[in-house]
Amino acid sequence: MSGHVPVMLAEVLATLVPASGETIADATFGNGGYTRAILAAADCMVCAIDRDPDAIARGQALVAQFPDRLRLIEGSFGNLAALLHESGVTMLDGIVFDIGVSSYQIDDFTRGFSFRGDGPLDMRMSRAGESAADLVNLLPEAELADLIYMYGEERLSRRIAKAIVAARAEAPIVTTLGLASVIRAVVPPDRSGIDPATRTFQALRIAVNDELGEIERGMAQAAGLLAPGGRLVVVSFHSLEDRLVKRFMQDAAGRTPAPSRHDPAGLFGRAAPEWELLTPRPLRPAGDEAYANPRARSARLRAMRRLSAAKVQP
Repeated sequence: MSGHVPVMLAEVLATLVPASGETIADATFGNGGYTRAILAAADCMVCAIDRDPDAIARGQALVAQFPDRLRLIEGSFGNLAALLHESGVTMLDGIVFDIGVSSYQIDDFTRGFSFRGDGPLDMRMSRAGESAADLVNLLPEAELADLIYMYGEERLSRRIAKAIVAARAEAPIVTTLGLASVIRAVVPPDRSGIDPATRTFQALRIAVNDELGEIERGMAQAAGLLAPGGRLVVVSFHSLEDRLVKRFMQDAAGRTPAPSRHDPAGLFGRAAPEWELLTPRPLRPAGDEAYANPRARSARLRAMRRLSAAKVQP
């Protein structure tokens, strides 16, 4: 696991504040960077979750170092509550999410997440279910265009979908470089320097793994598991993820507009929020980290803390 630096590690630890005797969940174990740092920071228990069987296999070495303080659980964080309950954990003092694909998954071209090298067009984090190749070769053109537009925020989605359908009529698209070449043939490079295939690959990865649905389910379940004083910390890497996290935390912390004076709901007291927003604005990586680690440049950290039982405020 060395060589893969966890993003915004110092900020995560400063916000999560692990303490002795606490139970903390790392909902996205990945390369184990956060888990290792949490275990080193305090004499606490960590429940680490990952849907990727490769990550679980790599993590066994860390379990051997902390046999009494680390539980490694295979599964999706969208099933967070059930996975923890099965392990005998019903309440947490802190939880951290590092949303998105891990560096190991990107660097292993056989997983099909990257077009930097050739590999099967897969992208499945759990190695189960529909692959990216299934979507690319079977979805109708209109559905494929909508998927690329919605999850990739790609304004040329219809052009790309049309090119994919034409190419797959000649032969199935089954490799990462095969798909990237189809996209590059119809999308010119832009001034940002981003590869023309980037947004489409992002869209397919999000769809294959239901990443946005996982975030919504995972955060909701995390909120239900955290004890008073418990901290929820989320690191995200693109606008779709960050938008979900921001809205969830603002709603939980009562950062929503008051009802209109014409709305009958305004006659009743509003419940005091059960959560305190720890990051009114998202934290961003320090300049030296962003320079040294390109993956960190788009990272945003948001966090909130559970308060005591809700009260009604006038």
